[in-house]
Amino acid sequence: MNIAFERRGEGPPLVLVHGIGHRRQGWKPVMDLLAKEREVIAIALPGFGASPPLPQGTPYTVDTMMSALAEFFAEQNLGRPHIAGNSLGGLFSLEAADRGLVSSATALSPAGFFKGPELRWAATVLRTSRLAAHAPQPLIGLLARSHRLRRAMFGLIYGHPEHLPLEDLLGDARALRDCTGFEPVLRAGRGVRFTGTCEGVPVTVAWGTRDRLLLPIQALRAQQRLPHARFVWLPDCGHVPMGDDPELIAKVLLEGSSAPLLEPAGTA
Repeated sequence: MNIAFERRGEGPPLVLVHGIGHRRQGWKPVMDLLAKEREVIAIALPGFGASPPLPQGTPYTVDTMMSALAEFFAEQNLGRPHIAGNSLGGLFSLEAADRGLVSSATALSPAGFFKGPELRWAATVLRTSRLAAHAPQPLIGLLARSHRLRRAMFGLIYGHPEHLPLEDLLGDARALRDCTGFEPVLRAGRGVRFTGTCEGVPVTVAWGTRDRLLLPIQALRAQQRLPHARFVWLPDCGHVPMGDDPELIAKVLLEGSSAPLLEPAGTA
């Protein structure tokens, strides 16, 4: 499967997985910080960013995405890497840990812990944001030059969109507008809840206190589901926290991926 990625740094491999409608460049604020201690591989999920969609007729299910990740790990000779993800990528990170594909998982505001009304709220926000992303880029750029309007336009996704360069926000808007995987993933995710235990794999779950997309009440459910996981609140951070506080997020990811690498399943 053709997955676009960026790879840099040296050390134990750490795979980074973005959320729905996002792109691998969303990890840009923390890439250099992580690459000082890890070999960092930021991927674009199929149908998002520069990665082509899944082959026609292939459903966007968790099983499909786990197979795609396992195939990518094998192609890149990563063995059983560490993984970290945000939102949808956080759910995939936990699933990869539960299935023994990775050596540790760090999930930033992971999907999979919502109830019906919360899911409908998140889907409405995402679809509205995607609709707004179809506005002319010069208009979005003009409006976003005002920090007040930038917060109004992007504040349901980012805690502090004013911290991000305007060109990065415009790139994120284009990625959300153009991604072919958006609707298939959103439809497939309606019935998905994380029910695993991640037994034997170190797990960190971190949640932004300003998350307005996947509300922090869901963090409490994640704690109940994974009582042995390390849990971290991210003060003053939103749903996509990497640009809100890069130093804190890098610290959480490095600590979450500090366990020794595990041998792949079936290795003697």
